[in-house]
Amino acid sequence: MSGAVGGGGGSSCLGAAAAASCSSAGSPYTAAAGGGAGIAGRLPARVLEHVFSYLEMSDLMRCSLVCWHWNNILADENSEVWRSLCTRSLSDEALRSDILCNLPTYKGKLKAFQHALSSHDCSRNVYVKKNGFTLHRNPIAQSTDGARGKIGFSEGRHAWEIWWEGPLGTVAVIGIATKRAAMQCQGYVALLGSDDQSWGWNLVDNNLLHNGEVNGNFPQCNNAPKYQIGERIRVILDMDDKTLAFERGFEFLGVAFRGLPKACLFPAVSAVYGNTEVTMVYLGKPLDG
Repeated sequence: MSGAVGGGGGSSCLGAAAAASCSSAGSPYTAAAGGGAGIAGRLPARVLEHVFSYLEMSDLMRCSLVCWHWNNILADENSEVWRSLCTRSLSDEALRSDILCNLPTYKGKLKAFQHALSSHDCSRNVYVKKNGFTLHRNPIAQSTDGARGKIGFSEGRHAWEIWWEGPLGTVAVIGIATKRAAMQCQGYVALLGSDDQSWGWNLVDNNLLHNGEVNGNFPQCNNAPKYQIGERIRVILDMDDKTLAFERGFEFLGVAFRGLPKACLFPAVSAVYGNTEVTMVYLGKPLDG
């Protein structure tokens, strides 16, 4: 069984808003030697927190590199700095509902929003709701529609949760995809896993799919239970071991795919049922235990 903490491991690649290039995350900070020089290193914490509370995420990440003093102030992921940014960036619905219930810190919630399903990298027949995390599929006949996360991964270990909040229909697939994988096709098919650019688990038939072929049943047990609407599935991508695994109800179901390519892989879903909704929340780096 594995948990997760806010904050990803390894390198990531931006989604549709940026080019599909991968960027190394490296060390979380590289503080200046000596713990900060000049006035910046001597300003009181309460003054810095007030100033930081007006900044955006990218600015705060740069501030954390200035000196040890600034980095220590920003290390508190539940501070007023992160709370202020969280309330500015996330919708009231997302903060007040149980969507982010497994993320205890404000910074963790912000990172989940950064990694959410993209409203720009998806089928034209779907859209991301105002809460910023839930995908809604319009009732379009004879179409299979998908979406990728905003950020993909080329290194490290990452976990996210996905759950359906409506009927699955004949096909409902969760998994990963490269930027080259299609996010829409005609008919009702398992879009994820239909080519060599995506890997998916069809929750309806409990089949694993890749390169247009069924790669066996999953989980590999007798009379595996069917997916229940609202049930959270945890997806675990290990880009160091090149594996994709799943959990259900904190029960580790096993490794579904091995030998993943050295590429930038994005969380992805595909759906066929009209007006169904799918929510994805990035959790961060999984912890074994």
